[in-house]
Amino acid sequence: MRKLFILLFILFSCDSCMAQEDELIKDIVESFAENLSEDYDLSELIEQLHYLRKHPINLNNTRPAELKKLVFLSALQISNLFAHLNSNGKLIDVLELQGINGFDAATITRIIPFVRIGQRTLLADATVNDLIKSGNNDLMLRYGQIIQTQKGFKDLPGSRYLGSAEKLLLRYRYSYVDAVSISLVAEKDAGEQLWRGAIGLDHLSGNIGFYNLNKVVDKVIVGDYALQFGQGLTLWSGFAFGKGPDVTSVASKDVGLRPYSSSNEASFLRGIASTLHLNRHVALTPFVSFRKLDASLKFPAEGGATLQNINISGLHRTLTELKNQKSLKQNVYGGALKYVSSNLHIGLVGYHSIYQHEFITGTQLYNKYAFIGKKLFNTGAHYNYTLGNIYLYGEAAHSVKGGWAIVNGAMTSLSPKVSVVLLFRNYDRDYHSFLSNGVGEGSEISNEKGWYAGINYSPDKRWMFSVYSDYFKFPWLRYRVDAPSSGYEALGQAAFTPKKTFKLLLRYKREVKQQNPEAGTEEKILLVWVNKQNFRMEANWKMNKKFSFQQRAELINYQKGRAADEWGYLIYQDINYHPLSAKLSANIRIAYFNTPSYNSRIYAFEDDVLYGSSFGGYNGKGIRTFVNLRYRLLRQMDLWARYALYAYQDRIMIGSGLDEIPGSKKSDFKLQVRYQF
Repeated sequence: MRKLFILLFILFSCDSCMAQEDELIKDIVESFAENLSEDYDLSELIEQLHYLRKHPINLNNTRPAELKKLVFLSALQISNLFAHLNSNGKLIDVLELQGINGFDAATITRIIPFVRIGQRTLLADATVNDLIKSGNNDLMLRYGQIIQTQKGFKDLPGSRYLGSAEKLLLRYRYSYVDAVSISLVAEKDAGEQLWRGAIGLDHLSGNIGFYNLNKVVDKVIVGDYALQFGQGLTLWSGFAFGKGPDVTSVASKDVGLRPYSSSNEASFLRGIASTLHLNRHVALTPFVSFRKLDASLKFPAEGGATLQNINISGLHRTLTELKNQKSLKQNVYGGALKYVSSNLHIGLVGYHSIYQHEFITGTQLYNKYAFIGKKLFNTGAHYNYTLGNIYLYGEAAHSVKGGWAIVNGAMTSLSPKVSVVLLFRNYDRDYHSFLSNGVGEGSEISNEKGWYAGINYSPDKRWMFSVYSDYFKFPWLRYRVDAPSSGYEALGQAAFTPKKTFKLLLRYKREVKQQNPEAGTEEKILLVWVNKQNFRMEANWKMNKKFSFQQRAELINYQKGRAADEWGYLIYQDINYHPLSAKLSANIRIAYFNTPSYNSRIYAFEDDVLYGSSFGGYNGKGIRTFVNLRYRLLRQMDLWARYALYAYQDRIMIGSGLDEIPGSKKSDFKLQVRYQF
């Protein structure tokens, strides 16, 4: 009877599965929005969820690294699933998940679209005819442009944008079940030239991957790929999560080797890599990468070139940006060894990075411990161990001739209603790594110590409470912080879902840290406290099978030192129209915002075209609106269109530098077509 109830619950929830995925993505993105630039590319995360929906994971023939792609699963849930498989054998029905500790009805509803029960497909069993006729092809073209003319596109005597104002993207992906994948991404940003001599396209990325070749060779990827191991301290390329409303997200879920298909031009490796199973429990991932990075070079009088920073924007619009394009060779080679048993995972990572030119630090005191030289050798060890309902994890990373970075954490389900996480991190000021992405308050894995504690509490199916607190210290100086400093961050959230068609959310977040006083102020001390508070109330409800709504009101308070505090707010209404089996669907937002300055800006995730990523930065006073349309032209072809507008009430000039727009309005348009065959 219980199984029948779960099945009916899932079936009646299917029409809202897509909306639930969108809400999940919104929660994840918005929890990081305050710490990301406005043009940060989140398409990697969004594309991954859509891809897994179309290519579900086979639960009977999978590994922890594959399940970690399902970002809503905690590391403890994944560990419990494999413990169940080891004890009870393969699953006969997906609904058997209800008998695994930590898999409640909400988790099962989320996971159903992304998993399946079936047999493993070996590439050796496929014929050429299978690859041609049974493979899935996905071709996507996107066009986008800011409608108003920015200063950089005018005929200026000095610096200007050399290319056209359009932003173009081509993405092609081929896959044959879980045996072969091919990916190709070509992109041109606004202001860049579409084709430039021997360089060709401004950004071209691609790879071909082979999987499950035999019992020894698990993966081989040629081209662009990403590597993610441990907790991200030693080696991690691509997107990573950190502190968020779901407190279990601070335990990174490494996926090892995977193909890279994002349009982000910085966070990948290029060459060849593979994963080999040496025996039942031990896997080896050797890799080699040869890339050219963007960097600002200096040419001292004594000869040779030096650099201080690697540029990661991926923009090549002006003569200066073109001069920096692919000016630095980076060679990386190494390997990762991993031991996996039913409840213990241990990994070792080592790699060598060689750069064409030498890093030289600046004269600023905060750069005293920055990396100097051409060669960098990184090693690290990571682990996770499951003991009953306790999940222990951690990593120790070392840069040879430098310092250490260490993180250790514990996660436990005290009961089906309560989950707790505790984490400690200690990153030396002289730890160096250009390929890392771990939990922390700073932008780099160095010069930081901290304690994090969080709890998820769900007294029943209607309520979910999340609370976390993170205390951090920076033992050495930082940019705009001319002394050792400290701070803390705290969040409390309550979500009330009395029925599947309605959800109410309340959130309070506070960040306190130290910075230098503003220039020209009367502050007589070296550092002042910066206090930022956010209050949020949000309601999501579904009127019928066609219309759903989201309302949000957010209030922000910002104060630095003894300066007057700033109060700002954002109010918006989203309307979503998604009729079942209809050719046309749409959503629209109308928002009003009023914030005194950029310091008190508010971020909110915005719906976009498929695989698109947007989160608006609401700063100043005005109205924000956008509309998205999707129309099914043919059974295998879809068309998306998006129009968005900022209408300010407090300015006659928008932006600065070459992005400057005269007037009070800024709008953009996107058109995208997708053909699947």
